Amino acid sequence: MSYLTIDDVEVSGKRVLMRVDFNVPLNDQGEITDTRRIEMALPSIKSVVDRGGKLILISHLGRPKGSVNPAMSLQPVARELSRMMDQPVMFAHDTVGDDSRAKVDALDDGGIVLLENLRFQPGEKEGDPVFAATLASYADIYCNNAFGTCHRADASMVAVPQAMRGKPKVVGSLVEKEIEYLSTVISNPERPFVAILGGAKVSDKINVINNLLGICDQVLIGGAMAYTFSLAQGGSVGNSLVEPDKVELAKELIERGGEKLVLPIDTHAGDAFDANCNKRVVPAGQIPDRFEGLDIGPETARHFASIIHGCKTVVWNGPMGVFEMPPFDEGTKIVAQAIADTSCTSIIGGGDSAAAIAQLGFEDSVTHVSTGGGASLAMLEGKKFAAVELLDQKMEVSGQE
Repeated sequence: MSYLTIDDVEVSGKRVLMRVDFNVPLNDQGEITDTRRIEMALPSIKSVVDRGGKLILISHLGRPKGSVNPAMSLQPVARELSRMMDQPVMFAHDTVGDDSRAKVDALDDGGIVLLENLRFQPGEKEGDPVFAATLASYADIYCNNAFGTCHRADASMVAVPQAMRGKPKVVGSLVEKEIEYLSTVISNPERPFVAILGGAKVSDKINVINNLLGICDQVLIGGAMAYTFSLAQGGSVGNSLVEPDKVELAKELIERGGEKLVLPIDTHAGDAFDANCNKRVVPAGQIPDRFEGLDIGPETARHFASIIHGCKTVVWNGPMGVFEMPPFDEGTKIVAQAIADTSCTSIIGGGDSAAAIAQLGFEDSVTHVSTGGGASLAMLEGKKFAAVELLDQKMEVSGQE
Protein backbone atom coordinates (compact mmCIF):
# COMPACT_ATOMS: atom_id res chain seq x y z
CA MET A 1 0.00 0.00 0.00
CA SER A 2 1.44 3.36 -1.04
CA TYR A 3 0.29 6.37 0.94
CA LEU A 4 0.45 10.03 0.03
CA THR A 5 3.38 11.64 1.84
CA ILE A 6 3.95 15.13 3.17
CA ASP A 7 6.42 15.66 0.32
CA ASP A 8 3.67 14.94 -2.22
CA VAL A 9 1.38 17.82 -1.22
CA GLU A 10 1.64 21.57 -1.65
CA VAL A 11 2.07 23.21 1.76
CA SER A 12 3.03 26.81 0.97
CA GLY A 13 0.84 29.15 3.00
CA LYS A 14 -1.16 26.22 4.40
CA ARG A 15 -1.48 25.03 7.98
CA VAL A 16 -0.19 21.50 8.55
CA LEU A 17 -1.20 19.60 11.68
CA MET A 18 1.56 17.03 12.23
CA ARG A 19 1.19 14.29 14.85
CA VAL A 20 4.72 13.50 16.04
CA ASP A 21 6.10 11.26 18.79
CA PHE A 22 7.98 13.56 21.14
CA ASN A 23 7.57 11.20 24.09
CA VAL A 24 11.15 11.81 25.16
CA PRO A 25 12.76 10.93 28.52
CA LEU A 26 13.18 13.83 30.96
CA ASN A 27 15.36 13.94 34.08
CA ASP A 28 14.34 15.48 37.43
CA GLN A 29 15.42 18.90 36.16
CA GLY A 30 13.11 18.64 33.15
CA GLU A 31 16.03 18.17 30.75
CA ILE A 32 15.77 15.84 27.76
CA THR A 33 18.16 12.90 28.15
CA ASP A 34 17.65 11.35 24.70
CA THR A 35 16.70 13.50 21.69
CA ARG A 36 16.45 10.73 19.06
CA ARG A 37 12.67 10.92 18.71
CA ILE A 38 12.90 14.62 17.92
CA GLU A 39 15.76 14.06 15.48
CA MET A 40 13.84 11.36 13.62
CA ALA A 41 10.91 13.72 13.03
CA LEU A 42 13.12 16.46 11.54
CA PRO A 43 13.00 15.46 7.84
CA SER A 44 9.23 15.93 7.63
CA ILE A 45 9.31 19.03 9.83
CA LYS A 46 11.90 20.59 7.55
CA SER A 47 9.92 19.56 4.47
CA VAL A 48 6.98 21.69 5.64
CA VAL A 49 9.01 24.63 6.94
CA ASP A 50 11.36 24.85 3.97
CA ARG A 51 8.40 24.96 1.56
CA GLY A 52 6.62 27.76 3.43
CA GLY A 53 4.05 25.72 5.33
CA LYS A 54 2.68 26.75 8.72
CA LEU A 55 3.47 23.84 11.02
CA ILE A 56 1.40 22.84 14.06
CA LEU A 57 3.02 20.00 16.01
CA ILE A 58 1.05 17.79 18.39
CA SER A 59 2.38 15.02 20.64
CA HIS A 60 1.95 13.24 23.94
CA LEU A 61 4.59 12.85 26.64
CA GLY A 62 4.28 10.30 29.43
CA ARG A 63 1.00 9.22 31.01
CA PRO A 64 -0.60 12.22 32.74
CA LYS A 65 -4.01 10.48 32.60
CA GLY A 66 -6.05 13.38 31.29
CA SER A 67 -4.91 16.08 33.70
CA VAL A 68 -2.20 18.74 33.64
CA ASN A 69 1.13 17.61 35.05
CA PRO A 70 3.91 20.22 34.69
CA ALA A 71 6.56 17.49 34.90
CA MET A 72 5.24 16.16 31.58
CA SER A 73 5.02 19.46 29.74
CA LEU A 74 6.33 19.60 26.17
CA GLN A 75 7.91 23.01 26.76
CA PRO A 76 11.48 21.53 27.02
CA VAL A 77 10.85 19.89 23.63
CA ALA A 78 9.93 23.25 22.09
CA ARG A 79 13.25 24.68 23.32
CA GLU A 80 15.23 21.73 21.98
CA LEU A 81 13.45 21.79 18.62
CA SER A 82 14.13 25.53 18.34
CA ARG A 83 17.82 24.80 18.86
CA MET A 84 17.85 21.97 16.30
CA MET A 85 15.96 23.99 13.69
CA ASP A 86 17.86 27.21 14.42
CA GLN A 87 14.61 29.17 14.42
CA PRO A 88 11.99 30.14 17.00
CA VAL A 89 9.42 27.50 17.91
CA MET A 90 6.33 28.93 19.57
CA PHE A 91 4.89 26.94 22.47
CA ALA A 92 1.17 26.93 23.25
CA HIS A 93 0.40 26.36 26.92
CA ASP A 94 -2.78 24.49 26.09
CA THR A 95 -3.97 22.11 23.37
CA VAL A 96 -7.39 23.35 22.29
CA GLY A 97 -7.73 26.55 24.31
CA ASP A 98 -7.26 30.27 23.75
CA ASP A 99 -3.46 30.15 23.71
CA SER A 100 -3.22 27.43 21.08
CA ARG A 101 -5.80 29.13 18.86
CA ALA A 102 -4.02 32.50 19.13
CA LYS A 103 -0.62 31.00 18.33
CA VAL A 104 -1.94 28.95 15.44
CA ASP A 105 -3.56 32.11 14.01
CA ALA A 106 -0.27 34.00 14.46
CA LEU A 107 1.79 31.51 12.44
CA ASP A 108 3.75 32.94 9.51
CA ASP A 109 4.78 30.90 6.48
CA GLY A 110 7.63 28.63 7.60
CA GLY A 111 6.68 29.08 11.25
CA ILE A 112 6.29 26.36 13.90
CA VAL A 113 4.11 26.03 16.98
CA LEU A 114 4.16 23.06 19.37
CA LEU A 115 0.96 22.55 21.35
CA GLU A 116 0.97 21.34 24.95
CA ASN A 117 0.83 17.62 25.80
CA LEU A 118 -2.20 16.00 24.13
CA ARG A 119 -2.72 13.69 27.09
CA PHE A 120 -3.36 16.61 29.44
CA GLN A 121 -6.79 16.43 27.79
CA PRO A 122 -8.98 13.42 28.70
CA GLY A 123 -10.41 13.55 25.18
CA GLU A 124 -7.12 12.33 23.69
CA LYS A 125 -7.17 8.83 25.20
CA GLU A 126 -10.97 8.69 24.96
CA GLY A 127 -10.89 9.37 21.22
CA ASP A 128 -13.34 12.22 21.79
CA PRO A 129 -14.72 13.50 18.46
CA VAL A 130 -15.38 17.02 19.83
CA PHE A 131 -11.77 17.37 21.01
CA ALA A 132 -10.62 15.95 17.66
CA ALA A 133 -12.80 18.33 15.65
CA THR A 134 -11.26 21.32 17.42
CA LEU A 135 -7.75 20.12 16.58
CA ALA A 136 -8.79 19.38 13.00
CA SER A 137 -10.17 22.92 12.64
CA TYR A 138 -6.66 24.31 13.11
CA ALA A 139 -5.31 22.96 9.84
CA ASP A 140 -5.62 22.43 6.11
CA ILE A 141 -3.52 19.23 6.01
CA TYR A 142 -3.05 16.36 8.49
CA CYS A 143 0.26 14.46 8.67
CA ASN A 144 0.82 11.29 10.72
CA ASN A 145 4.52 11.13 11.61
CA ALA A 146 4.15 9.20 14.91
CA PHE A 147 4.62 5.50 14.29
CA GLY A 148 4.98 4.73 18.00
CA THR A 149 1.27 5.43 18.51
CA CYS A 150 -0.08 4.14 15.19
CA HIS A 151 -1.54 1.06 16.88
CA ARG A 152 -3.61 3.22 19.26
CA ALA A 153 -7.08 4.72 18.79
CA ASP A 154 -6.21 8.05 20.44
CA ALA A 155 -8.08 11.10 19.14
CA SER A 156 -5.01 12.57 17.46
CA MET A 157 -4.41 9.31 15.58
CA VAL A 158 -7.92 8.36 14.44
CA ALA A 159 -10.65 10.91 15.24
CA VAL A 160 -8.63 13.89 13.97
CA PRO A 161 -8.06 12.51 10.44
CA GLN A 162 -11.70 11.36 10.44
CA ALA A 163 -12.71 14.96 11.19
CA MET A 164 -10.60 16.39 8.35
CA ARG A 165 -13.04 15.44 5.62
CA GLY A 166 -11.99 16.59 2.17
CA LYS A 167 -8.55 17.69 3.37
CA PRO A 168 -5.28 15.86 2.58
CA LYS A 169 -4.29 13.24 5.17
CA VAL A 170 -0.71 12.09 4.61
CA VAL A 171 2.19 10.21 6.19
CA GLY A 172 5.46 11.70 7.30
CA SER A 173 8.79 10.17 6.30
CA LEU A 174 9.16 8.30 9.59
CA VAL A 175 5.83 6.46 9.28
CA GLU A 176 6.42 5.91 5.56
CA LYS A 177 9.70 4.12 6.33
CA GLU A 178 8.14 2.00 9.08
CA ILE A 179 5.37 0.83 6.76
CA GLU A 180 7.91 0.06 4.06
CA TYR A 181 9.96 -2.24 6.27
CA LEU A 182 7.51 -3.67 8.79
CA SER A 183 4.73 -4.29 6.29
CA THR A 184 5.95 -4.25 2.69
CA VAL A 185 9.31 -6.02 3.14
CA ILE A 186 7.93 -8.64 5.52
CA SER A 187 4.95 -9.40 3.28
CA ASN A 188 7.31 -10.22 0.40
CA PRO A 189 10.72 -11.03 1.94
CA GLU A 190 13.85 -12.20 0.22
CA ARG A 191 14.52 -15.69 1.55
CA PRO A 192 15.69 -17.30 3.72
CA PHE A 193 13.62 -15.13 6.09
CA VAL A 194 14.47 -15.52 9.79
CA ALA A 195 12.77 -14.00 12.83
CA ILE A 196 14.47 -13.77 16.23
CA LEU A 197 12.12 -13.31 19.18
CA GLY A 198 13.13 -12.74 22.78
CA GLY A 199 11.82 -11.02 25.85
CA ALA A 200 10.11 -12.28 28.97
CA LYS A 201 6.65 -13.56 28.08
CA VAL A 202 5.21 -15.97 25.54
CA SER A 203 1.89 -14.19 26.11
CA ASP A 204 3.38 -10.91 24.81
CA LYS A 205 4.58 -12.55 21.61
CA ILE A 206 2.03 -15.31 20.95
CA ASN A 207 0.35 -13.53 18.02
CA VAL A 208 3.72 -12.52 16.59
CA ILE A 209 5.02 -16.10 16.79
CA ASN A 210 1.84 -17.44 15.19
CA ASN A 211 2.00 -14.90 12.35
CA LEU A 212 5.72 -15.30 11.69
CA LEU A 213 5.60 -19.11 11.74
CA GLY A 214 3.31 -18.75 8.74
CA ILE A 215 5.69 -16.58 6.73
CA CYS A 216 9.24 -17.18 8.04
CA ASP A 217 11.63 -19.99 7.18
CA GLN A 218 12.81 -20.14 10.81
CA VAL A 219 11.80 -18.51 14.10
CA LEU A 220 14.51 -18.40 16.78
CA ILE A 221 13.37 -18.17 20.41
CA GLY A 222 15.48 -16.64 23.19
CA GLY A 223 14.99 -14.58 26.32
CA ALA A 224 13.00 -15.65 29.36
CA MET A 225 10.09 -16.91 27.28
CA ALA A 226 12.32 -19.81 26.21
CA TYR A 227 11.95 -21.27 29.73
CA THR A 228 8.20 -21.66 29.26
CA PHE A 229 8.99 -23.68 26.13
CA SER A 230 11.43 -25.77 28.25
CA LEU A 231 8.61 -26.50 30.71
CA ALA A 232 6.42 -27.52 27.77
CA GLN A 233 9.07 -30.08 26.80
CA GLY A 234 9.23 -31.48 30.31
CA GLY A 235 12.43 -29.70 31.27
CA SER A 236 13.47 -28.22 34.61
CA VAL A 237 13.79 -24.42 34.86
CA GLY A 238 14.83 -23.81 38.48
CA ASN A 239 13.90 -20.29 39.55
CA SER A 240 13.63 -18.97 36.00
CA LEU A 241 10.93 -16.54 34.98
CA VAL A 242 8.18 -18.67 33.43
CA GLU A 243 4.47 -18.58 32.63
CA PRO A 244 3.04 -21.91 33.87
CA ASP A 245 -0.38 -20.99 32.47
CA LYS A 246 1.11 -20.74 28.97
CA VAL A 247 2.71 -24.21 28.88
CA GLU A 248 -0.12 -25.71 26.81
CA LEU A 249 0.15 -22.79 24.42
CA ALA A 250 3.91 -23.38 24.12
CA LYS A 251 3.24 -27.05 23.36
CA GLU A 252 0.88 -26.05 20.56
CA LEU A 253 3.49 -23.69 19.11
CA ILE A 254 6.18 -26.39 19.25
CA GLU A 255 3.88 -28.80 17.43
CA ARG A 256 2.82 -26.21 14.88
CA GLY A 257 6.31 -24.86 14.31
CA GLY A 258 8.12 -28.16 13.92
CA GLU A 259 11.63 -27.61 12.58
CA LYS A 260 10.84 -23.95 11.88
CA LEU A 261 10.79 -23.17 15.61
CA VAL A 262 14.38 -23.10 16.88
CA LEU A 263 14.77 -23.27 20.67
CA PRO A 264 17.93 -22.79 22.77
CA ILE A 265 20.42 -25.61 23.14
CA ASP A 266 21.99 -24.35 26.36
CA THR A 267 21.39 -21.70 29.03
CA HIS A 268 23.63 -19.32 30.98
CA ALA A 269 22.21 -19.49 34.50
CA GLY A 270 22.94 -17.79 37.82
CA ASP A 271 21.95 -18.39 41.44
CA ALA A 272 20.80 -14.75 41.81
CA PHE A 273 19.75 -11.84 39.61
CA ASP A 274 23.16 -10.24 40.03
CA ALA A 275 26.26 -9.82 37.89
CA ASN A 276 28.38 -11.29 40.70
CA CYS A 277 26.27 -14.41 41.27
CA ASN A 278 27.51 -17.98 40.87
CA LYS A 279 27.15 -18.89 37.20
CA ARG A 280 26.71 -22.09 35.20
CA VAL A 281 26.20 -22.96 31.55
CA VAL A 282 23.79 -25.90 31.44
CA PRO A 283 21.83 -27.74 28.74
CA ALA A 284 18.48 -26.10 27.99
CA GLY A 285 15.79 -27.59 30.21
CA GLN A 286 18.31 -28.70 32.82
CA ILE A 287 18.53 -25.61 35.03
CA PRO A 288 19.24 -26.75 38.60
CA ASP A 289 17.26 -25.75 41.67
CA ARG A 290 18.06 -22.29 43.06
CA PHE A 291 19.43 -21.19 39.65
CA GLU A 292 17.63 -19.13 37.02
CA GLY A 293 18.21 -18.74 33.32
CA LEU A 294 19.54 -15.27 32.51
CA ASP A 295 20.80 -15.65 28.93
CA ILE A 296 21.06 -18.11 26.07
CA GLY A 297 24.21 -20.19 26.35
CA PRO A 298 27.31 -19.90 24.12
CA GLU A 299 26.40 -22.91 21.95
CA THR A 300 22.94 -21.45 21.29
CA ALA A 301 24.45 -18.04 20.49
CA ARG A 302 26.82 -19.62 17.95
CA HIS A 303 23.98 -21.65 16.42
CA PHE A 304 21.73 -18.60 16.12
CA ALA A 305 24.58 -16.58 14.58
CA SER A 306 25.20 -19.28 11.95
CA ILE A 307 21.51 -19.23 10.97
CA ILE A 308 21.54 -15.42 10.76
CA HIS A 309 24.63 -15.45 8.55
CA GLY A 310 22.76 -17.60 6.01
CA CYS A 311 19.60 -15.50 5.77
CA LYS A 312 18.53 -12.77 3.34
CA THR A 313 15.94 -11.07 5.58
CA VAL A 314 15.98 -10.95 9.38
CA VAL A 315 13.61 -9.35 11.87
CA TRP A 316 14.56 -9.16 15.55
CA ASN A 317 12.31 -8.30 18.49
CA GLY A 318 13.40 -8.92 22.08
CA PRO A 319 16.78 -9.49 23.75
CA MET A 320 18.26 -12.97 24.30
CA GLY A 321 18.88 -12.37 28.01
CA VAL A 322 19.48 -9.69 30.60
CA PHE A 323 21.38 -7.50 28.15
CA GLU A 324 21.74 -4.64 30.66
CA MET A 325 23.86 -6.83 32.99
CA PRO A 326 27.17 -8.41 31.92
CA PRO A 327 27.97 -11.24 31.50
CA PHE A 328 24.33 -12.06 30.70
CA ASP A 329 24.43 -9.66 27.76
CA GLU A 330 26.66 -11.98 25.74
CA GLY A 331 23.89 -13.80 23.84
CA THR A 332 22.27 -10.52 22.80
CA LYS A 333 25.68 -9.14 21.76
CA ILE A 334 26.48 -12.17 19.59
CA VAL A 335 23.07 -12.07 17.88
CA ALA A 336 23.37 -8.30 17.31
CA GLN A 337 26.90 -8.71 15.92
CA ALA A 338 25.74 -11.45 13.55
CA ILE A 339 22.93 -9.23 12.25
CA ALA A 340 25.32 -6.28 11.84
CA ASP A 341 27.81 -8.46 9.94
CA THR A 342 25.33 -9.69 7.34
CA SER A 343 24.42 -7.95 4.11
CA CYS A 344 20.77 -9.03 4.47
CA THR A 345 17.79 -6.76 5.02
CA SER A 346 17.73 -6.41 8.80
CA ILE A 347 14.76 -4.98 10.71
CA ILE A 348 15.00 -4.28 14.43
CA GLY A 349 11.54 -4.20 16.00
CA GLY A 350 11.85 -1.36 18.49
CA GLY A 351 11.78 -1.57 22.28
CA ASP A 352 14.63 -3.39 24.03
CA SER A 353 16.04 -4.68 20.72
CA ALA A 354 16.44 -1.13 19.47
CA ALA A 355 18.01 -0.15 22.80
CA ALA A 356 20.45 -3.06 22.54
CA ILE A 357 21.43 -2.18 18.97
CA ALA A 358 22.02 1.43 20.00
CA GLN A 359 23.94 0.43 23.14
CA LEU A 360 26.22 -1.81 21.08
CA GLY A 361 26.80 0.83 18.39
CA PHE A 362 25.28 -1.16 15.52
CA GLU A 363 22.55 1.29 14.44
CA ASP A 364 24.39 2.18 11.23
CA SER A 365 25.00 -1.51 10.42
CA VAL A 366 21.35 -2.58 10.18
CA THR A 367 18.75 -1.69 7.57
CA HIS A 368 16.00 -0.34 9.81
CA VAL A 369 15.47 0.29 13.52
CA SER A 370 11.80 0.75 14.36
CA THR A 371 10.78 3.69 16.54
CA GLY A 372 7.78 1.93 18.08
CA GLY A 373 7.99 -1.11 20.35
CA GLY A 374 4.27 -1.80 20.75
CA ALA A 375 3.45 -0.60 17.24
CA SER A 376 6.14 -2.75 15.64
CA LEU A 377 4.91 -5.81 17.56
CA ALA A 378 1.35 -5.13 16.40
CA MET A 379 2.52 -4.81 12.81
CA LEU A 380 4.53 -8.05 13.09
CA GLU A 381 1.31 -9.70 14.29
CA GLY A 382 -0.21 -8.66 10.96
CA LYS A 383 -2.64 -6.17 12.49
CA LYS A 384 -4.16 -3.34 10.49
CA PHE A 385 -3.93 0.18 11.89
CA ALA A 386 -6.94 2.48 11.60
CA ALA A 387 -4.57 5.43 12.09
CA VAL A 388 -2.82 4.47 8.85
CA GLU A 389 -5.75 3.14 6.81
CA LEU A 390 -7.55 6.50 7.22
CA LEU A 391 -4.77 8.24 5.29
CA ASP A 392 -4.87 9.00 1.59
CA GLN A 393 -3.46 6.46 -0.83
CA LYS A 394 -1.40 7.80 -3.70
CA MET A 395 -3.51 6.24 -6.44
CA GLU A 396 -6.73 7.60 -5.04
CA VAL A 397 -5.47 11.15 -4.60
CA SER A 398 -2.88 11.84 -7.27
CA GLY A 399 -4.52 9.97 -10.13
CA GLN A 400 -1.04 9.59 -11.62
CA GLU A 401 -0.27 6.00 -10.66
